[in-house]
Amino acid sequence: MEFIKEESEDMKIEETFRVKHEETETHTDLKEESEELNEIQDKDQYKKYHEFITGQKSFSCLQKAKTSSQKRAQKAIFRSHFICEQCGKIFNHQGKLRVHMRIHTGDKPFICQQCGKSFSEHGNLKVHMRIHTEEKPFTCSQCGKSFTHKSTLKAHMTIHTGEKPYTCKLCGNNFAGKGSFNMHMRTHTGEKPYTCPQCGKSFTQQGNFNRHKRVHTGEKPFTCKLCGNSFTRQTSFNGHMRIHTREKH
Repeated sequence: MEFIKEESEDMKIEETFRVKHEETETHTDLKEESEELNEIQDKDQYKKYHEFITGQKSFSCLQKAKTSSQKRAQKAIFRSHFICEQCGKIFNHQGKLRVHMRIHTGDKPFICQQCGKSFSEHGNLKVHMRIHTEEKPFTCSQCGKSFTHKSTLKAHMTIHTGEKPYTCKLCGNNFAGKGSFNMHMRTHTGEKPYTCPQCGKSFTQQGNFNRHKRVHTGEKPFTCKLCGNSFTRQTSFNGHMRIHTREKH
């Protein structure tokens, strides 16, 4: 009996020692995990503190921010610009693109009630009406000559000043007006933005395009007041008028 009792007590002592040893190991593991977690948190806090003090972020953060900002900028540019699918011209307003498209479609909704000539923009019709009213609101301060267009007056002023501010970087030619410069540039680019909707022929200048359309319409806008003859071109009309001038003399 005494032997059994002693053995039981030894087992209790051994069990107690085992439990305490396991508790010690568990506590050690938890302590190590806690220290590792604290170390990770300390590193993260130090990183945030360093960024706060220096005002700098890691390269990866900056790279991500840069990439996202570039994407936003590209989206903003895409949203704020409207591109013509036929010639690639870019406009910052959809209304301007809509007006521009009339060059390709040939749509001219604004019609002169006096001669029937049509225009793609209302402003052009308003300027055209000065032909009928003989209004010339732009006067040269040096010679007193008057013009229907502001751009014509500006180009005229270069006769007095000799200024030619528009220079072609490709060939070096100088031009007094921006319109003349733009038309010249098409000789280098080959651009022909004015296309006839009836036959598909394209032109670099709007004036040539307008004259071409008279082939299809039969329009003769230049009429001689002396004999009533009409002509499709200004040059033909001027040549005809010289006949009357010579006859007069």
